[in-house]
Amino acid sequence: MSANCENYGTPNGTSCACPPGFGGSTCSQPACGGNIFQGSGRSLTSGSPFANLTSCSCEDGWTGTGCNVCRTATACQAGFASITGNAGSLTGADTGQNNTLICNANARVYAAGEMSCQVQNPTLQSLFPGSSTLTILRNLNASFTPLPNTTAFGSSGSVYAQLFYEGVEQFYCTADSCQQDLGSGDGSADWNCQDLKCTCRSGTTFCGAVSLSNLTGIIDGLSGTLGISCDPPSSDNTATCAFKQDTIQQVFGSSGLSLSGCTFGECVAQSVIDTLSGNSTSSTTTNGSGTSLSGGVIAGLAVVGGLIGIALLFLVLGWLTQRRARKQGASGLKPSGGVAVAWSDVSYFVSTPTSGISLRRRRRRDTDNQKVVLDNVSGRVVSGEMMAILGPSGAGKTTLIEILAQKHKSGQVLGSVTFPGGDGTPPRVGFVPQQDVLPPMLTVYEALLFAARLRLPESVPDSEKGARVDDIMDRLGISHLRDVRIGDGEKRGISGGEMRRVSIGLELVAKPDVLLLDEPTSGLDSVSASKVAKVLHALAHDPDNPTAVIASIHQPSSQLYHSFDQILLLAHGHALYSGPGGFAPAEHFSARGVAYKEGYNVADYLLDVASDAPVGLFEISSGIHSGASAPSSDEVEKGQGGASPNLEKTQTANIQPARRRRSWLPSTRYAATFLTQLEVLSGREWKILRRDKTLFFAHVAVASVLGVFCGGLYFKTDITIAGFQSRVGCLFFLGALIAFSSLSALYNVVEIRPLFLRERSASYYSPTAWLLSRFIFDVLPLRIIPTIIVSSITYWMAGLAHDAAHFFKFLFILVLYTLAMTLFNFLLACVFRNGGIAILVSALTALYQMTYAGFFVHLNDIPPVLRWLQWLCPLKYTLEALSVNEVGSGLMIQDSLEGVPVNVSAALIMQTLFGFGANNYYRDVLVLFAFIAGFGVGVIFVVWLKVRERR
Repeated sequence: MSANCENYGTPNGTSCACPPGFGGSTCSQPACGGNIFQGSGRSLTSGSPFANLTSCSCEDGWTGTGCNVCRTATACQAGFASITGNAGSLTGADTGQNNTLICNANARVYAAGEMSCQVQNPTLQSLFPGSSTLTILRNLNASFTPLPNTTAFGSSGSVYAQLFYEGVEQFYCTADSCQQDLGSGDGSADWNCQDLKCTCRSGTTFCGAVSLSNLTGIIDGLSGTLGISCDPPSSDNTATCAFKQDTIQQVFGSSGLSLSGCTFGECVAQSVIDTLSGNSTSSTTTNGSGTSLSGGVIAGLAVVGGLIGIALLFLVLGWLTQRRARKQGASGLKPSGGVAVAWSDVSYFVSTPTSGISLRRRRRRDTDNQKVVLDNVSGRVVSGEMMAILGPSGAGKTTLIEILAQKHKSGQVLGSVTFPGGDGTPPRVGFVPQQDVLPPMLTVYEALLFAARLRLPESVPDSEKGARVDDIMDRLGISHLRDVRIGDGEKRGISGGEMRRVSIGLELVAKPDVLLLDEPTSGLDSVSASKVAKVLHALAHDPDNPTAVIASIHQPSSQLYHSFDQILLLAHGHALYSGPGGFAPAEHFSARGVAYKEGYNVADYLLDVASDAPVGLFEISSGIHSGASAPSSDEVEKGQGGASPNLEKTQTANIQPARRRRSWLPSTRYAATFLTQLEVLSGREWKILRRDKTLFFAHVAVASVLGVFCGGLYFKTDITIAGFQSRVGCLFFLGALIAFSSLSALYNVVEIRPLFLRERSASYYSPTAWLLSRFIFDVLPLRIIPTIIVSSITYWMAGLAHDAAHFFKFLFILVLYTLAMTLFNFLLACVFRNGGIAILVSALTALYQMTYAGFFVHLNDIPPVLRWLQWLCPLKYTLEALSVNEVGSGLMIQDSLEGVPVNVSAALIMQTLFGFGANNYYRDVLVLFAFIAGFGVGVIFVVWLKVRERR
């Protein structure tokens, strides 16, 4: 029957082959006295039930627990001679080498060295107040050591350790695949080993003799990587070391279990030292501190690096595309003119909510009740003509203008719109909406030049674009406003009439073939309205570049009315008249029984007719072709469309599904390349930021004040358990502050949204270019800089980890969280058209994040049905990474519980109180990058598909 060997002895029949310093049938008896060369011949200690070294005394030249550490070369030589008869040199050594044995008392090991240390830790001593010592045999090159039994017992690169308490061995450990790192060569030595395993000796003080402090489960569970770090010996030939392993570091800190008064002793031949001196016999592997990156982290960082590389590649491709576009084509602007606009049987319907409509009917698009806004309206305007669309409110004027301008409509559009004439290229259609949406911080010239740079071809030189802007300003009569800011309701700028002319100029810089305007004179006084009318009349009748101009007019003056060449009169969505202007409409209706008073404003007369039109006028108009000539292949019949007697505003009709719906959505081709779009947009954002510093300084001031407040609140937080909780509270406060301060990013997008919708509808730029410029000039000045300010002030005032590496890792996490929250609020601003709802959702989301961050409630205590929500909480990963970074600096908790001193690693308290993983920093970094990428893709997706002009 083979023996049951302790201390990792190897069975040898009924006995065991024991490691140096142990003997007995089971290797359970440590040797004492004599010297380590004597092997099994040394005297062994005894005791009941365990051998005890308390009364052990060492011979001269030997020290340490068990007397295994040499102190002098004489002791080594004498010990070696006692077993070989060779006084001081190795048997069979080459005569050219110095084979005299010496005692190496340094931390470095050449062959196999013993060390013995005192274990002194306040927490450990509070549980076990007696004396604890640790002995370690470090076996680096077994073939070079003169110690007997070492080569046979242990392989090179192995470690054997035993812990003694009050002279009794409590547990023993071993590890292999060890490598020695000599660091900077100052005499220190770090060992890094793998496959650690430990065995607790049942019934000893540590392992069951005291039930309240039984460490058997913990000790037997020690595994993984073992690190032994030793400083160089001091003047008294003792050194400080650390015993490191994941579980031990979680309890006693990142520096591991501290060992003091360590003595080293290695009997080794001088020839071995001479041969190996200068050879580190080590690798660059770390010493078990846990700072090496896992494969997953390296892969994640590689992905991030790849994304950065892709971004740089796209930048280069964008530059090449921009350069190529600027070299193509002739410089110079293609003249406009010669393009007409014709529309035939245009109808528009919007659904009216009706209860009880089945989903099946909706899917079939059967004959639903729908409101008629336009009903079979036709007309035509050629270049060089200006048409006014008249009619009372609700007649369909704006709807018709928007359909002709090819705007996205939420209802159903039937009929056709064509643009006869031109050179075969897609027509350039300009549209001026009723509301002036302009960038208030830009001057008039800058706003027009912005439009010219984005809407004119890339091949047109910038100087020619500037000349085009100057020409437009002269024609509009706003040259004197060149350097005046446009302004808005808060900051006074130009007048309403001047704003209207700037809006018209934004369309004219693109040299439109057809210009459509929705009530360009609404809200203007008669003088301003007259100026606008003169501009439009001059544009339409320009002898060099005549343009077709169509404008809806609500209630024009007599002078304004007579400036139009063509008139289209609408009533309840029907065309009552379409033909020449002047007095021709009055004569038309007088001939049909609606009398006209001489000297009366024709426009007012027509509005009176349309407001309360007799049914007979609709019946007559259905058979009249306004415009004199019959339609040809290039012309469209005007003024047709039947009407029913019921012509109230709430009129409904049954739409026949057989009628073909026609769509003429605008193309998404842009005149400027993507890089040019980004440059021009960034230039505008920079001007706005320089001129309106209020928001930037407000963010900086608030960040400074809150930094001082938070730093003062957690000023010089101590290292007790309560103090550590305050540290995490400080980190939580910063995360919550970022979550709520990011609401201003949402407001900024909501505020700029109308301008973006107008410019996108006019194909100024792609949504991606707008988002990127918006992100750059919102994030850097308004998010990252304030985050750095508040974090830096708080960090140093609160007394967090005082080293640069942990400070920058701290900032890195907060910047990542800032980016994630900024993009998240961008997403909310794009998803919800109502800014109030978006702000409410953002605030509620911030509260959700605070709940699942792990500060207010332990994540493991949340019911499983709700616990999964923690994985969707960016603040949870942020707080965990910040906490792990703080405890990773070696933070130790020094406190007392009911009089018992506590000196443990903050990592243990962190895991106990908050459930954070001590090694999750880089995982959290990658998760935050994933949130940033996810929110970024979501924003781009929503903006492209949802944030568009719908009328």
